[in-house]
Amino acid sequence: MTIISISLNDENVQELDHIKEVYGLKSRSDAVRTALNSARSEIEDLDKMEGFVEGILITVRHDHADPWMSLIQAKHVNSIKTQLHSHLKDNNCLEVMIISCDADDIRAMIREIQATGKTDYVRFVRS
Repeated sequence: MTIISISLNDENVQELDHIKEVYGLKSRSDAVRTALNSARSEIEDLDKMEGFVEGILITVRHDHADPWMSLIQAKHVNSIKTQLHSHLKDNNCLEVMIISCDADDIRAMIREIQATGKTDYVRFVRS
C-alpha cells in the first residue's frame, strides 16, 4: 500500500474523524478510503447516465455575494427548468434546480460546480 501525506484544515480533520466514528472504522486512513470510495461511486453514477435525463440538482454553497453560481446557471439556462434559491445561516445558500437535458449537459454542469471548490454539498437526484 502506498503512503501519502496530505494537509487538512481543522474542519476537514473533524469531518474525517466523524466519518471514522460513524462507520466504526479503525483509522483515519480507513476513513479516507471510505470517502474516496463514496466519491468514486458518485462519479461512476454520473458517467453511466446516457441520453435525456430529468431530476433535481441540489447544492449548498457558501458566500452569497460571490456570483459564480449565477454564471454557471446562465451558461446552462436551457437545462434548468425551475430554480429555487434560499438563504441559509452563516451566509450559505441552498440552490434547488429542476433539470431536464442530455446527460452530457448535466454532467458538465455538475463538474463545473464541483471544480469551483465552493460547495459544501452537490447532489443530482435522477427522476
